[in-house]
Amino acid sequence: MPIKLGLIGKTNTGKTTFFNSATLSSEEISSYPFTTKTPVSGVAHAITLCVHPEFKIQDNPNNSKCIDGWRYIPIELIDLPGLIKDAWKGKGLGNQFLSIAAQSDALLHVVDASGGIDSTGKITKVGTGDPVSDFADIEEELTMWYQKILEGNRDKVSKLIKNGSDVIDTITDLYRGIGVNKIHVKETLLATKLEEKNFDDFDMADSKKLASYLRKISKPTLIVANKIDVEGADKNFARLRERYNDSIVIPVSGDSEFSLRRAEQKGLIKYSPGSEQFEIIESDKLNEKQIRALDFIKQGIMGEYMRTGVQFAINVAVFKLLKMNSIYPVADDVKLADKKGQILPDLFLLKDGATINDLAKEIHSDLTKGLLYGKDLRYNLRLPVDYQLRDRDVVSLVSAVKKQHQSREEK
Repeated sequence: MPIKLGLIGKTNTGKTTFFNSATLSSEEISSYPFTTKTPVSGVAHAITLCVHPEFKIQDNPNNSKCIDGWRYIPIELIDLPGLIKDAWKGKGLGNQFLSIAAQSDALLHVVDASGGIDSTGKITKVGTGDPVSDFADIEEELTMWYQKILEGNRDKVSKLIKNGSDVIDTITDLYRGIGVNKIHVKETLLATKLEEKNFDDFDMADSKKLASYLRKISKPTLIVANKIDVEGADKNFARLRERYNDSIVIPVSGDSEFSLRRAEQKGLIKYSPGSEQFEIIESDKLNEKQIRALDFIKQGIMGEYMRTGVQFAINVAVFKLLKMNSIYPVADDVKLADKKGQILPDLFLLKDGATINDLAKEIHSDLTKGLLYGKDLRYNLRLPVDYQLRDRDVVSLVSAVKKQHQSREEK
């Protein structure tokens, strides 16, 4: 299953432009509230340095792409309808939003760093809106949604616990449908100091504290400070970083990235998503307005922030927030190929802490049967099945069946 990232935020923050630039889609963009009336899904990519140059071989990717030495790993990006106050009660498109957000592994919370929208998400004079408050408003909606789930099932939870059910198991079951696991619940109870308190004694402040922490760790969130290209946005970007110093805040210009991706698609420039530079290759086909726009992006965005931030935000969400490692499994440990002879065909993204055994399960459940060990092909080492894989490991899995097959071939 590909990783799912959900784009959340108020209306008119530039979520759809971010989505379009990341997926090269062309969804409707306007200043009307709820332009995105239903969730839209597209394929974006997490990008990481490929291992093939290190092994001095040419790869034949199967489940990803390799371009100029970079692996492009497909992920699902979901553009969700903008939230309004009391969405957790079902107002606006709240219920639809929250049910889809539940399926996301992580959230990219897009705010208008230029301060160009009011508290309801309507376009206003740049600088008069407050992205710090906008972020807080949406976070409150998500917390209230988590709390509503707990409070709405209070009697059921209480009854199960009284009948001998484990507190952690019971609360986990309540939230399991939105991606919460036992580790999340256990950590939340410890962090909020509620593990020793009787569930029936939880007051509203306790349940909100639990909901807030549980939401935070089960749906890790990155703040996308969009419209950083607008004058004055830099000050709001600094405010966001200072106020939410426990979150990662990325400066982004969705408009700039969209312009670059379109120009690259038309063959006017050479540009790789997330790159810190681009090269104009068809200057005679550019009009004066396009030249000025590209010059602004080069000086005002890349000169100031190194990159447009769209691809960087996706990469940070996948590799930092979700702590994913890129793992290359191969069947042939000499040619680094699969059974069909394709070299370094697949790349799997596995959570930090995943083992050789977890990799076997990810490839095919049958592979765990008779699994003996893994082999690190960079250092020619045998790895036990409980070895925790590291980013960019290239491994082959050795099972009893594979051993028997090799023995027959050697005879």
